[in-house]
Amino acid sequence: MQFLLIMHVNPAIWESLTEDERNAVMTGHGKFIETVKASGEMINTQALAGPEESAVVRVKDGRQVVTDGPYLEAKEHLGGFYLIECASRERAYELAAMIPDAAVPGLGVEVRRVIFADGQPV
Repeated sequence: MQFLLIMHVNPAIWESLTEDERNAVMTGHGKFIETVKASGEMINTQALAGPEESAVVRVKDGRQVVTDGPYLEAKEHLGGFYLIECASRERAYELAAMIPDAAVPGLGVEVRRVIFADGQPV
């Protein structure tokens, strides 16, 4: 089964951490990546730029309309994800708990099962 482990960023919470705490989170991601690669459960991981670099594209009357900024105003934004393949939802929860963001008060890791990929049901 494939799961997306989604990390949401809350800038206020991130900025409230000490530099050492932020460094520990970042270093912890490296350790997590090593662990999941070694277990063969890693498919992909990506970190995303902040919403200040995003744009929303819509088509109105057949024309492309691009608006700067995030789709929704929110306190949190999508910061990145891990795409994993593992035996069960419970294992996905175990892996999500290893991601350092899960231990930061006010943050967490969202776990969502992939149900469609590459044009095919999964």
